[in-house]
Amino acid sequence: MGNIKSLYYLTYQSFPADTANSIQTISNIKYLTKNGIDVTLFFPLREAGSDDNLNKIKEKYSVNVEFKIFGIKHNFPFGKINFFNPLFFLISHYLWTKKTVQQIVEKYPKPDVFFTRSDWVFYFLSKRNLNVIFEYHQYSKLRNYLIKKSLKNKKAKIIFLNNNLYEDFKNKNTLGERYEILQNGVDFEKFQSKAQKNKNEIVFVGKLTRFNKSRNIDFIIESLKKLNTNYKLKIVGASSDEIKTLKKLTDNKNIDKNITFYNRLSHIETIKHLMSAEIGILINSESNSHSLKYTSPIKYFEYLAAELKILAVDFNSHRKLPFSENIVFFQNKDFISFKLALEKIHNFKYIDKSALEEISLDSRAKNIIKLASS
Repeated sequence: MGNIKSLYYLTYQSFPADTANSIQTISNIKYLTKNGIDVTLFFPLREAGSDDNLNKIKEKYSVNVEFKIFGIKHNFPFGKINFFNPLFFLISHYLWTKKTVQQIVEKYPKPDVFFTRSDWVFYFLSKRNLNVIFEYHQYSKLRNYLIKKSLKNKKAKIIFLNNNLYEDFKNKNTLGERYEILQNGVDFEKFQSKAQKNKNEIVFVGKLTRFNKSRNIDFIIESLKKLNTNYKLKIVGASSDEIKTLKKLTDNKNIDKNITFYNRLSHIETIKHLMSAEIGILINSESNSHSLKYTSPIKYFEYLAAELKILAVDFNSHRKLPFSENIVFFQNKDFISFKLALEKIHNFKYIDKSALEEISLDSRAKNIIKLASS
C-alpha cells in the first residue's frame, strides 16, 4: 500500500457516549491524527443523543485535534425499540452498514485505508476489494464466517486484540502477513499530574455487568466484609439500580462507611479517582469466553498509567496482558486466595510510567499505520 495519508474510521458505535469502546475509538483517532493521518469518522445517528458536532465530541472526550466527522442517518429499529435488542441490533447493523458502505463509496473520495470494529463493515468493504483493517475484539461464529469471506480480499487485514484471539482464529492460513496482535492502550496525556495515593484505597471502574451477567463485584464486597479491615473501596460506573442492589450487601456498620458508589462519571472525573487510589481491581464473570480468554480491558491500561497496584481474578485473558507479571492474581470466588493476594500486593511496587511506552496510544497508532502501509 505504501505510506498512508487518509483513513476513514467507519463504525456502528454511537457518539457522544460514556462507554469504554467510544473512548477507545476517539482516543485512537486522536493519535492517528497526531501521527499525520487525515481521519474521517463515520457513525450512525441511532440514539436520541447521537450528535456529529465536532466541537461537542472534542469537549466530551477532551481531545484537541482536528478530524472530520459525519453522522449517518439510521432509520432502523435498534436504539429506538428496547425489546429483543440482540435481534434488532443484528438486523439494524446489517441493513445500516450495507446502505452506508454504498453511500460512502459513491459520495466520498476513496481514502488510503478504511478502519473498523464492525464485522459487517469489514465484509461489505472487502466485497468491494478496498483496503480495510478490522479490529477483532471478540469471537463469534457469525464474525468468523464474515471474516473468512472478507479475507478473500487480499487488501483486508486484521488487528487481534490479544494473542488468544489470534490463536483461536480458524482461518490463519488465509491471513499470511496481513495481521497484527495489538492490545488496547492508554492516553498518557490524561495522566500527567502526580498521583497522590490514599493508602488501602481500592478502585473498580466500569459497568458492573457484561452481556447481562454480573462481573462478580459482589464477591469483592463480601470479601471485604469478612476481612473487616480498614480498606476503602470505590466503585465507579454503576447504574442507579446496580447501586441499590449492591448497597444491600453493605448494610452493616462495619463496611458501609468504607464503600463509596459513583454513577457513571466523565472520563476526567474517573481518572481523578484512579489517581487517588492505591489498588485497582480487575474482575469479571466466568460465564463467557470473552471474559476468560479475549478481553483487553481499557481500565487495566489506565490503572497502569495511574500507577495503581493491580489485583486481578486469575483468568487467562488477564495473564495475556502486557506487564501481567506485576499483577497479583487471586482465584475466582475464592476468599482465602483473595485475602492472601491482598496481603501480598503491598510488597509490589508501582511500575514507573517511563517503562510503559509500549502501551501508549501513540505507539499503538504507529503500529496501526505500519500495518496499513505494509
